[in-house]
Amino acid sequence: MNIEVVPVSKSSDIRKFIDFPFSLYRSNRFWVPPLKKAETDILQPHKNPAWEHCDAQFWIALKNGKTAGRIGAIINRLHNEKTGEQLCRFTRMEFIDDPDVSAALMETAVHWAKKRGMNGVHGPLGFTNLDSQGMLIEGFDHLPSIASVYHMPYYQKHLDALGFEKEIDWLEFRLFVPREITDKVKKINELTKARYGFTVKTFTRIADVLPYGRRMFAVLNRAFEDLFSVVPFEENLMDFYIKKYISLLNPNFIKLVFDKDNQLAGFIIGVPSLSQAMQKANGSLLPFGWYHISQALKKPKEADLFLTAVDPQYQGGGLTAMLILELQQTFIKYGISDVETTGMIETNQKAIQNWKNFDHIQHKRKRCYRRMF
Repeated sequence: MNIEVVPVSKSSDIRKFIDFPFSLYRSNRFWVPPLKKAETDILQPHKNPAWEHCDAQFWIALKNGKTAGRIGAIINRLHNEKTGEQLCRFTRMEFIDDPDVSAALMETAVHWAKKRGMNGVHGPLGFTNLDSQGMLIEGFDHLPSIASVYHMPYYQKHLDALGFEKEIDWLEFRLFVPREITDKVKKINELTKARYGFTVKTFTRIADVLPYGRRMFAVLNRAFEDLFSVVPFEENLMDFYIKKYISLLNPNFIKLVFDKDNQLAGFIIGVPSLSQAMQKANGSLLPFGWYHISQALKKPKEADLFLTAVDPQYQGGGLTAMLILELQQTFIKYGISDVETTGMIETNQKAIQNWKNFDHIQHKRKRCYRRMF
């Protein structure tokens, strides 16, 4: 048996790196493929501004000359400065069910990290907290949202064998939205608006959302500052993610709330579920990927809660519930009853408590692992 781990150094290597999961999950009906172009941009320093404060390297594993796995390593210098730790992130790890392959991949990443003065690795984590993060360990028979991940069930066994331990988990929920909003809930919503002088802005065109993009990220930076793995977004990264996700949004599913001084107090972004559309697109917008995505945006059957952020000065004052209610009204208008959340850190009980007023299930769990040297 011959296993070779080679660095990704040219365009053909990037293609092999990106194409490998398409082969690995070919017969899996729950895996949602990313857009290959978007993944390619993330892996290239001249495309992804996060490389300005990150060092990174990617590898593919060859078994008897055939691609059998992949892994990336990222040193996020800003995050290490924030936490005071010297950690390397492993990212985008995928592999066949062969312990020699997974061990060869991980030890290559560990060796790279040690040479750069790191004293531990953790992950899966991406360049930012809007990049791929977490390894699925529960919920393999559920379709993930496009903002989440899917992995092979055997991955956890391999990470355990490689000496990794749990660092933290993210939980994901499916909410069942009632067809009507009670008068009591409506009254509470109006009282919250009156108390703080809140006004809600809704949209019908994505072009009208764009001017608020950086202001939304500024709120996100303040709201998420103390959460696990988070580093504030600088303006160039803000623009990168605005461009990355803008084509996948339906403006009707975006709600902004302003306070009495016309300052952005919070926002919520829902997305018509694109999981099945992305499966049909199979990694490309052409020739028919755009059609499947546009149809899902126009005629959604389900939705994903993509991102919610509330300025810290208004947290705990009912604004999060107000944002959810505003979006819920849009869900009802579209006839949507099933909503998928993205991962919520298990210790963030304030956020998790927002689902207590909905029928819901907690059906998925993602894990960040850690191994110190």
